[in-house]
Parts: sequence; C-alpha cells; structure tokens
Amino acid sequence: SAEMLRGKRVIVTGASSGIGEQMAYHLARMEAHLLLTARTEAKLQKVVERCLELGAASARYVSGSMDSPTLPEEMLREAENTWGGLDMLILNHIGQSGFTYFSGDVGHVRKLMEINFVSYVALATAALPMLKESEGSIVVVSSIAGRIGGPFTAPYSATKFALDGFFSSLRQELIIDKVNVSITLCILGYINTESAVRAVSQVIPDTPAPKEECALEIIRGGALRRREVRYPPRAVSTMLLIRSLAPEFLDSIIRSSYHVENVRR
Repeated sequence: SAEMLRGKRVIVTGASSGIGEQMAYHLARMEAHLLLTARTEAKLQKVVERCLELGAASARYVSGSMDSPTLPEEMLREAENTWGGLDMLILNHIGQSGFTYFSGDVGHVRKLMEINFVSYVALATAALPMLKESEGSIVVVSSIAGRIGGPFTAPYSATKFALDGFFSSLRQELIIDKVNVSITLCILGYINTESAVRAVSQVIPDTPAPKEECALEIIRGGALRRREVRYPPRAVSTMLLIRSLAPEFLDSIIRSSYHVENVRR
C-alpha cells in the first residue's frame, strides 16, 4: 500500500523524464521525501514543483552528469544533511547510446560504462552506510538487454550485464554478513519513454508498455523488497524462459522480428 512509502527518504536518479519522472510522481502521491537528480536543471525544477503539488513530504534536486566522480558524494551528503539518513536508493539514469551496429568506438563504451555502471556502484557504495542504518533498499533499473544480447545494443547491453553481475554478487555478500539491505533488480522490456520510442520504433514493431505502470511496478518491487521485477512481466518472462531452453532459437526470433533495413550504420 502507499502507506509503506509515506515519510520514507528516497533518492531517484534520472528523474527529469521517462520512467524516473513517473516514479517521482508516484512517490510524491505516497507522501515520500524526494531527492531527485538528472543532467537538466530546468526539467528537474519542473518535476520537483509537480511533486510538491502532488503531496510529496518534501522534494529537492541536485543536477549534474553521472560521469562526474564527485556527484555521488554530493547526492549522499545532501541526503544526510537534509534528512539525516536514507531509506531507498533508486538507480535509474542512463547515458546516450544509439540503437545501431557497433562502430568500434571503444571510447563510447568506456564512457557509457562510467555512466550506466560505475556511477551506480559509486552511488550504492556511498549510500550503504545510511541504508544499513535504516535497513533500507537499493533498486537497480536494468533491462532485458542485460540478460539477452540482442543486436544493435552492444555498448548498452554490456553496461546492463555488468549491473546484474555486480549487484547480484553484492546481494550475496550482504546476506552472508546479515546486513538487512535489499537489492531489487528491475528487468525492463520496451517501455514507451520518449528516448526509447525515438531510438527503436522504426526497428522494433512491438507496442511499448506504459511508463506510468512500469514506474509503479518498480516502486512496488522495491517497497516489498523483491529480488527481481520483470516488466512487462509476460513478455520478459517468456523471453527469459526461451533463452534458457533454446537460446539460438530465441536469437533467430529476435533477428527475424526486427526491421533491420531501418537500422543506420
């Protein structure tokens, strides 16, 4: 129920648009305290204003790029100074990456790993002392591309596979040490965010799932301390089942379903 989040202190990254923005609005309606971050300050200001209108207990923001080595500490310092602690960290931001053939640009892979993976590790590491104290939660927004290597997403897919490996391993260590901090990994399919639709609508014929419902499922999974959230559940679970039973068959289904003639090299 919404009461589970009332008064909770929550950080949401990538909160100026898409799924992150929708999560901020859901949490505001649940009367949580919000600290939001993204690159674009003007957009963040508008989201914070809307969150306050919707009933957030409080709403603040810190703007900046996640490839900055100082931003994670700045975010957590703001949480500690403002709230004296933290209950939930939702890691949702991503860097820009095209839906196209891999060009051989290793520099792009390195930068994307810094934003999509290393900054997640840095934020979680900085947040752990406060989350241990509150027995809180880490929510990691990932992708079906972090479980299944489809075409045209090589750099992006690499970062999402890395998230799965790191946070699945960290979860084991926390359990061994009897630390009551939950880690929820969110495996998302095709969602109707502006950036996703713009990137893949000419190639993938599927109808994207609604970002508003996706955002709510992510929050629900984190609040209930679930190991994993799959959304849309049927599509993602079916693909993962086929991959475990017949991976080459799944690969051929993916290739044949794409309009590859629309992919720019």
